[in-house]
Amino acid sequence: MPFLAVAAALGASFCWAAGALLAHKPATLLGPLALTRIQLVWAAAALVVLVTLQGGWNSVVWSHWPAFVIASIVGVVVGNFAILSCLQRGGPRRAQLLLSMNGPFAAVLGFVFLGEVLTAQKLLGGALVLAGLALAIRYGSNSRDRLEDIKGSAAVMIALGLLAAASNAVGLVFLKPAMLAGTDPLAANALRTAGGTLIVALLVLWRPIMFAPINKPDIRLSILAITPGILGYVVAVSLQLYAVRWLDAGVAVILGSAAPILILPMIWAFTGQKPRLLAWVGAMLAVTGTALILT
Repeated sequence: MPFLAVAAALGASFCWAAGALLAHKPATLLGPLALTRIQLVWAAAALVVLVTLQGGWNSVVWSHWPAFVIASIVGVVVGNFAILSCLQRGGPRRAQLLLSMNGPFAAVLGFVFLGEVLTAQKLLGGALVLAGLALAIRYGSNSRDRLEDIKGSAAVMIALGLLAAASNAVGLVFLKPAMLAGTDPLAANALRTAGGTLIVALLVLWRPIMFAPINKPDIRLSILAITPGILGYVVAVSLQLYAVRWLDAGVAVILGSAAPILILPMIWAFTGQKPRLLAWVGAMLAVTGTALILT
């Protein structure tokens, strides 16, 4: 199993965790639709510049354009609106737990559409990782943590998180054939993000009131909104797409779903609330599961 691909997947997890923590405040102050619009514009611009500088457009296999369209609509527009809505309602810890379900979704999609096979050992490892993630998130912070409040219906929050996980898995799995055909992962990410930005721009023209921010952003709030977008759309997704190119989709996404573990010490440092013992037990389960996947 390529070391760089594994490192890329785990690096994506770190970026998702940091991005989720940073995005909670702007998602609350601006609203998920307004935040999606702001983040997509800046992320798409950054990706287009990066791909142009490295000459990555020549690698694009345009015969796979339906995959880019699906990834733009489902993976970017639907997925990111869903996860930001979930983040706004349930906080970064719960959002990352629910997003970790993209591993099982990707495994099923990889089996159905790509003919990928997961061995019994990898399945066991994946199960341990997911069990560890669930345990860590369920008991991961003190009830006094201000990030733990649920706004509105818990069922709606859970549904949004699962929708985000499924959308993320669809976007990754459908892009894999294009990358196997030679499309550079960064170019693939730029196309999906730019496509999602175009779709959002059309929606803004159609219903501008939907994307109006709750509060008018100043410079500080704008920076808070843009930074997690760059971490997520540009850095994390590019790393995850690189991992998906060289690993089974399910394995890559499971390794890329370690953000709920990584976010625990981040929340501890941010809020001063120490995660409970069972959170660390969950982390040990996740590490054991990862070892089974890698061996």
